Amino acid sequence: MSDTSNPSQKPVPHEGHDTQHAPAQKPFAPGIAVMGVVIVLLLFAALAAFGILSRIHHDNMLAKTTRETVAPAVIALPPKPGAPVDMFTLPGNVTAYTDSPIYARTSGYLTKWYYDIGSHVKKGALLAEIATPELDQQLVQAEADLGTSEANAKNAHSQAQRYQDLAPSNAVSQQDTETFTNQAAATASAVKSARANVDRLKELQSFEKIYAPFDGVVTARSIDIGQLVDTGAANELFHMQALNTLRVYTNVPQMYSTSLKRGSKIDLTFPEYPGRTFQGKLVRTADAIDPASRTLLVEVDVENRKGELLPGSLAQVHFKTSSMQTFIIPVAAIIFRREGTQVGTVGSDNIAHLISVTIGQDDGATVQIVNGLKDGDRVIQDPPDSLIEGEKVNPENPASQGEGGQPGPGSE
Repeated sequence: MSDTSNPSQKPVPHEGHDTQHAPAQKPFAPGIAVMGVVIVLLLFAALAAFGILSRIHHDNMLAKTTRETVAPAVIALPPKPGAPVDMFTLPGNVTAYTDSPIYARTSGYLTKWYYDIGSHVKKGALLAEIATPELDQQLVQAEADLGTSEANAKNAHSQAQRYQDLAPSNAVSQQDTETFTNQAAATASAVKSARANVDRLKELQSFEKIYAPFDGVVTARSIDIGQLVDTGAANELFHMQALNTLRVYTNVPQMYSTSLKRGSKIDLTFPEYPGRTFQGKLVRTADAIDPASRTLLVEVDVENRKGELLPGSLAQVHFKTSSMQTFIIPVAAIIFRREGTQVGTVGSDNIAHLISVTIGQDDGATVQIVNGLKDGDRVIQDPPDSLIEGEKVNPENPASQGEGGQPGPGSE
């Protein structure tokens, strides 16, 4: 039997016993704190990503705006089709068939001239005379030296012949015979040298008279009576040109080089003879394309026995070719640079391209393009001076432009 009255013994609670009167304890939840930190980090990451993406977007927009602002604004329009042509015209330089400056070959003073500018002279005509007193005296001296040499040579030859006749009989020594024989040979050479000097001075003396080298016209006279004339090309005395036949030189674009035939008839026109056509003949070409201009140099000869045409003038040379399509563009669209005549075009990607073209007729406001353009090209109407190949451009809407590229009605 147990003792339940002992106050020192506390009752032991059993499992399932009601403990509502015992103090309650809060449980610890570490997962909630971790989740909060993760959420905060995600918010910071989202804000950072938003800022980075926003900055990238702004940079892209700035770059796009900068490119659009930097790209020059141009007006690009398709060229107007022109009438097909079977002939092209090029400028030609007219030159004399023979062109020669005349200089003095001896020094002295001009005593007389016989023909002035514009004079027609025949080959061998005396143009002028030069006085050369020093040369005349040199010739007298040289002739005297020649006489001395000839006398010495004659005496030496006689001595040598005499010794050679006595040598077989042993009347003279062999050494003396050889000495006089060699002396005769040396004096004979001295005679040849003196005679050559006389001939040289005579040739120089013949240059005292200046003769026309060919049939032609005196186009310049740069000397007068009493003036000192020096030998060489320092001072030109006369200038002559042969004008019975003239040469016309022109540069034909490479694309037409195969259509040129030697001997073909070529029409020529001159501004001083409006409405009149002269006929020449294509006589020769350079047979090589100039790499700088991509052209072929050709020569056309034209008869000029009447003297109507003048060397140094400008001719229009008319060449016939197969029919080809042409285009009409404003003169302001033409670009003149070291590479030649070009126009600027714009592709579908708004990239500018520089195309070499060949100009046909030019009326001052528009030009005819016979080579270089094709259907579908858009030509820059007034290209900036800084335009380069492959440059990005900003074509403006042609509808907002008036005729000739000027702003249309209602545009600011």
